[in-house]
Order: sequence, then C-alpha cells, then structure tokens
Amino acid sequence: MSADLNAPAHPTDAPEAPNRTSVPTPREPDSPTALAAPAAVAHASDRGARIAAVAIALAWHVAIALPAVLSARAEFAAPAVVLGAWILVAVTGAVAGVRLLQGSPLPPWPLAGLLLVVDAAVFAAAGERQLFTAANWVWGTLGWFFVLAVWGRRVVGLIALLSTHALIALVAVLVHGPDPADVARYVMYVYGTFSLPVAVFVGSTVIVGLARERAAVSAAGHAMAAERDAAERGLRERRDRLALVSSAAGRVLGDLAGGQADPDDPEVQRRCMLAAARLRRLIAESDDVPDPLLHELRAAADLAERNGLPIDLVTIGTPPPLPVEVRRRLADPLTGTLADARGWARLTVVSGLDEVVVSLVTPDREGPESTGPPPGEHDDGPVQYLYERDGNIRWAQTRWRR
Repeated sequence: MSADLNAPAHPTDAPEAPNRTSVPTPREPDSPTALAAPAAVAHASDRGARIAAVAIALAWHVAIALPAVLSARAEFAAPAVVLGAWILVAVTGAVAGVRLLQGSPLPPWPLAGLLLVVDAAVFAAAGERQLFTAANWVWGTLGWFFVLAVWGRRVVGLIALLSTHALIALVAVLVHGPDPADVARYVMYVYGTFSLPVAVFVGSTVIVGLARERAAVSAAGHAMAAERDAAERGLRERRDRLALVSSAAGRVLGDLAGGQADPDDPEVQRRCMLAAARLRRLIAESDDVPDPLLHELRAAADLAERNGLPIDLVTIGTPPPLPVEVRRRLADPLTGTLADARGWARLTVVSGLDEVVVSLVTPDREGPESTGPPPGEHDDGPVQYLYERDGNIRWAQTRWRR
C-alpha cells in the first residue's frame, strides 16, 4: 500500500510519492542463483566434449575398424570371435554413448571390465598375421570406448585401463615370439593408444574447468555491477523520499513558525505526528537489524507513545525477509491511521513463511476520515489493504502473501 492512501486532508501536507520501482535484493556470492550460470556454462562445455568423444569412438569403430575386419575375416585365427566382439562393442558403445549424452552414464567399471575381456579375446583370435594390422581393431578403437566408460572421473582410471590394454597386447606379442621389429611396432601402437584418448580426456576436463572459472568470474562481475546499480538506485529513491517527507515536515514547521498554525489544533498535531512518523520510519529502513519490518513498526509505535497515545504492540512469529517496497506498503497505511488515533491503539503483527499480516485497532470517533482510503478492501500490488469502522472501533489491516 503506497503512502498516497494515507494522504492527509490538509492541502499543504503532500503525501509521500508512491514508489513503484522495487530495488532488487543483492545476491550473495555463493547463493544457488549466483552459482547457476558457471554450472550451466560448464555443463554446456562438457556436453560438447561428450558429443565429440562419442562421435570419435563410434565413427572410428564403424568407418575404420569394420572395413578392415570384413576384408581380413578369412585370415583371422577365429573370425567369428573377432566379428562378434566388434558387434558386441558396437552395441555396448552405442548404448553407453546415448546414456552418456543423456547425463546418466552406465556403471564405469563393469563396462570397462567387459571391454578388457573383449580386448583379450580379440588379441587371441586375430592371430599372428593380423596382430599389427587395422583388422585387429582393438588397437585403435578400444581406447575411445575406455574414454566413454570413465568420462567425468579422474584421468587415473583411464590410464589404468589403457595400461591394462597395453599389458594384454604385450602378452599377445610375446606369445607369438616377437622380433625387434615387433617390439618397435608394439611401442608405436601403445604410444598411439595412449596419446590421443588421454589428450582428449584431459583436454576436455581442462576446457570445462576454464569455462566454469571464466563464467564464475563473469557472473561475479555482473553480480557486483547489479549490486552497485541497485545500491545507487536505492540511494536515489531514498533521497527522493527523504526530500518529499522533509518538505511535508518543513511546511508544518513553517506554518507553526509563521503563526499560521495553532499547536493546540488537533489537525496540526496530527500533521506533525504523521510527518514525524514518516521520517522515523524512513530512518529505520536503513538500520541493520534482524527484523526490519518490526523495527520500522516499533519506531512508529514509539513515536505514538511519546505523543501520549497508549499502544500495545503484539508480534506472533518472525517475518521472512521482505523487500523495502513491500515493507513500505505494509507499514505506510497503518502509520497514517496511527497518526489519527485517539485514546489507545493495538498493533498486531502475525508472520509466517509465506504471509505477513499487520493489523491496527483504535477507537472510532465522529467525523470524516482524515487519512486513508474509504472503508473497504483495496489491493496495491502484492499487498492487500483492508479498512473498516463501525462506530466503536476502527480496524486497518495490511496483508502480504508470497
């Protein structure tokens, strides 16, 4: 509820201008919102790397290994084992790739164990003549499927799998009675098996980490800029409100100093109390206290008591964190009604996680309303205002719901 609903009837006592611009609450650096952007950037980078790894593994398996296997199938020691192992790895790799892209990868170590069993079987079934040819497809292909199996884990796991693969190959070479040329070929093949998959695996991890770090730095910079803009806008709005409130108070003091207003006049007293209450609440807004709304209401209640109005303040529950704009709309209408109260007043604040209700009860008296809207229910954005009078009491209530 904005302050214009509490505008005094006196033509020179201008109401506070309604503030329709809400100042965003600065985010904590480690809040979930602040961490969402770096995580999203890292996820996008990691997804791109996953797509590349899956594409390399399946393309290599189909475009390079399959033609070599089909052309040399008659020269294998056990052709059915080599071809069957190729089909098994193709199906398993496709499933593992799809699951990896969906973010729910297969269990790594059972998958890695299956690949190592296939590795040993193909080396045994390829035979001596195909040991170092492209037809022995596990040399060039299996390392990429190891990458899919342990994606997202430490590189030590991938190195362990590739080392086991190299050990299986070494056993196969030794079984066939190697010569120096076979040992040289073995070293070259092991180097190729290690270098490319490890480079892709480590490179993707480094890229994801750098993307996350740069996104975090950028998000922190934007958060700082947003907080600075919010603080500057809040300061400007506060200065504007202070100028308006001070102007209203200055007019009252000017009338008193110039003899144009009688200090014994109830209307003049009400104008003074309303101006003082608004100034006091405006000052209370910037206080660093656990419950800002209660603090602002207590400031208005203290001022009423100092002006001789007995007032009871009852609080039930603890208000949730509320923006300044919401606190203003909850407090302003009741501040105006409190300035017009006579005899006694009872101010009640009932708070929950999703709702805050502030009620004010004062004795009714004859005469038209000098503050506030006509009786009934009024909505002002997120805050609902209700005002009733029955000849005995006046009841005003503001209610905020999440």
